[in-house]
Amino acid sequence: MLIWGLKTKAFFDVWSIGHFMSGITLGGLIAGKKVSALENLPKKYFYRYHLYKILFFSFLWECIEHYLETGLAGIQVEYWFQGVEYWANRLITDPLLVVCGYFLVQRHQSVLLPARIFSAVWLFFHIFIFPHSMYLHTFF
Repeated sequence: MLIWGLKTKAFFDVWSIGHFMSGITLGGLIAGKKVSALENLPKKYFYRYHLYKILFFSFLWECIEHYLETGLAGIQVEYWFQGVEYWANRLITDPLLVVCGYFLVQRHQSVLLPARIFSAVWLFFHIFIFPHSMYLHTFF
């Protein structure tokens, strides 16, 4: 068990950065929507409602990611994912980073645009240009 390293062995990997940025982006999208039924509730209930949505989308993505890693979508996708993610990375740190990104954007709206740009560039380069998702660990 490692703190930082390949996703198959560690709590955090290079894609942890992407999960944090997606938490900021998703938090900006969800927080921007008005829910008239919740407007009169105290803030703690308002944030809890959005937190449940953030966790739902985070675990939904982790579920999809698991099936892609196991080769359900074909060998090319399975090769790109480079193995099945460590259970603690999938179930603890990735969702936690998404939640941290959500809370950051609630306090500092100025990080939303840079996070969206970073996420778009990050995903474009790492999906369409580079050969597999863990190539960055060869540099560290």
